[in-house]
Amino acid sequence: MRRPAPLPTPPEEAQSAPARPRRPSASRERADLHAGDAGAEQRMPDRVDEHSDPDAFDERESLEGLTARDVWKAARARRKRLRAEIRRFTQRSRRRRMVWLGALGAVVLLIGGSVIAAYSPLFAVERITVAGASRLDAATVEAALSDQIGRPLALVDDSEVKAALLAFPLIETYALEAKPPHDLTVRIVERTPIGVVESDAGYTLVDAAGVALSTTEQVPDGQPILHVEGGPGSDVFEAAGLVVRSLPDELRAQLTEVTAGTLDDVTLKLSTGLTVVWGSSEDSVLKSVTLSSVLVAKPDARSIDVSSPQVPVVG
Repeated sequence: MRRPAPLPTPPEEAQSAPARPRRPSASRERADLHAGDAGAEQRMPDRVDEHSDPDAFDERESLEGLTARDVWKAARARRKRLRAEIRRFTQRSRRRRMVWLGALGAVVLLIGGSVIAAYSPLFAVERITVAGASRLDAATVEAALSDQIGRPLALVDDSEVKAALLAFPLIETYALEAKPPHDLTVRIVERTPIGVVESDAGYTLVDAAGVALSTTEQVPDGQPILHVEGGPGSDVFEAAGLVVRSLPDELRAQLTEVTAGTLDDVTLKLSTGLTVVWGSSEDSVLKSVTLSSVLVAKPDARSIDVSSPQVPVVG
């Protein structure tokens, strides 16, 4: 049901009744509240009593009259002071870091400069020297290595050097020595010949390993003829080679013939006609000492058996 309209108010009552105040809106209330706060701030006393906070007053006093530029300057100055403090406290670590970086840079620069210089034409080979040659002609070996002239010392090709030296069977081992800025030295160790092996081609000079060094039609001076079962490369030949290399130089120069049928019956013949029964290659050094002693005591001996070096037999 609809509510009936209110009855009209009599004129007398309307004039005597007070006007009902209207309630302000929420936005108007908030505006009045802010206005009241502002007025309260304006009505703050100019001085504080003994119960007030002096620090708050001083801060409020210092903020009066500041602009945005002043605030920005103050913040910038504060950042500068902070950075200065950080630099002061990290000065030692920064100095240590700089020392390490400087040392590392110096090492890198030194290594890099050395590598660049080593591989540059400033250190190219201009002279090759062969050292250790006695039976070989050093000039011939140097000429065979002339392809290395003009190359940087660090780029000398060891495989090419080896291939060039293979043409010289007398060379047993070699070593390269770079002597900056322009010298290359090749140190060689020649093979030691122990005698010659007779064949249809003539007399082949060999070392203890059975490597053929040269072949001639006549027996080379000072080289014994080897009659060894199995020929070069056999165990018997290796045993005979050890015996020859253990002889003193004065006996080695008198040696004319070496005979060996097995590992234990190596026999030597000297130019004086002396026959030495050596036996095996074991205790060859002791046998050499015993033989030298017997030759001093019995210079006219025709045969000496040193197969047992403690008990030599003189014939």
